Amino acid sequence: MTMTMSTALLTDHYELTMLQAALRSGAAHRRAVFEVFARHLPGGRRYGVVAGTARVLDELEHFRFGDAELAFLREHRVVDEPTLAFLADYRFSGDVYGYREGELYFPGSPIMVVESTFAEAVLLETLILSVLNHDCAIASAASRMVNAAGRRPLIEMGSRRTHERAGVAAARAAYLAGFASTSNLEAGRLYGVPTAGTAAHAFTLLHDSERQAFEAQIASLGLDTTLLVDTYDVAEAVHTAVDLAGDKLGAVRIDSGDLSAAAQEVREQLDALGAFNTRILVTSDLDEYAIAALAAAPVDGYGVGTSLVTGSGVPTAALVYKLVARETRLGKLEPVAKRSVGKPSRGGRKQAYRLLDESGRYDSELITTSGLAPEGGIPLLSALVRDGEIIGREPLSEARARHAEAITRLPQDALHLGRGYAAIPTEFV
Repeated sequence: MTMTMSTALLTDHYELTMLQAALRSGAAHRRAVFEVFARHLPGGRRYGVVAGTARVLDELEHFRFGDAELAFLREHRVVDEPTLAFLADYRFSGDVYGYREGELYFPGSPIMVVESTFAEAVLLETLILSVLNHDCAIASAASRMVNAAGRRPLIEMGSRRTHERAGVAAARAAYLAGFASTSNLEAGRLYGVPTAGTAAHAFTLLHDSERQAFEAQIASLGLDTTLLVDTYDVAEAVHTAVDLAGDKLGAVRIDSGDLSAAAQEVREQLDALGAFNTRILVTSDLDEYAIAALAAAPVDGYGVGTSLVTGSGVPTAALVYKLVARETRLGKLEPVAKRSVGKPSRGGRKQAYRLLDESGRYDSELITTSGLAPEGGIPLLSALVRDGEIIGREPLSEARARHAEAITRLPQDALHLGRGYAAIPTEFV
């Protein structure tokens, strides 16, 4: 029987010591509202992409302190016995609201709101932030790459450049943001992301000649396969590939050198040999800037690895998890907020709305604590968990479609790759 791993210890030590002290003071069971937001968009990005919400829900479902977790905490004296007793019975019973996956966010957007007792909600901080900071960063970078590629497809192939589990999450986030496929098979199994892949240089080097390697690959995978043509001499490899597969050859891949010049030369050679329908795929440390630079080159698709799984230089979304309201002794919720220099927060339980201009494009984001909905505003917070029960799951395909639609509503300059301000302003009322 396969046991599901608990996610309870995927957290910081101080979450549990805060819990212990709050249990001692009697404040642990006060109602509390925590909010996930970004004070700014890192890297001069103009928008962020919400991703990882479904993974948060999966992790929350397995947030349980079993015998092994409790034994570790007891042995290392992390918390006292009353706290261990609380943890043994821990089940999240509160509510979670959030922006739907694929939606865009901006500075101050409350992309996830957790309402419960302080004791229940504070324990989720590290877990929620670790998932959302990673997945939002990857999806935001992937979205920029998709926009730079135009209608040309991208394959995610960064698993070998990151943690083995991060590779799976990155593949999911990239697909959500518009990538066509991934090389990661676990992402295919878990999330239904289409997978693709053919051969590396090692396959060519294994054989006595490039011709033998190509013959073996075509015999096994068919004429529609993609042949890697830059192990030795590109022009010779292309000639051999077409000699073997004719005009039915699916694609060739270039993984080194000046990709723009190489693609132009290969396209001319393929056309001269009659392989007009053979596609050209390029890889080799691509990011959104390199992809944009290849816009005029005869390239049919891109493979992106390192830059994708590292957020293209922005590996975290800079999201924080802050207490914004707490229950008073009279049983009412009151706003609370940090006043730290450079790290302020805005108190109060919030609602968020997207306002459109006359053309149907995004005009501004309105964050309100009044409870009043603005006329024509599109509500952004949806119920994800109610009374501890997960109610907000949806197919990945819906998130992918939502993101594709959201991008069309951005102001045109929001798609510029240069550093700049957020695409739309965030207003607080």
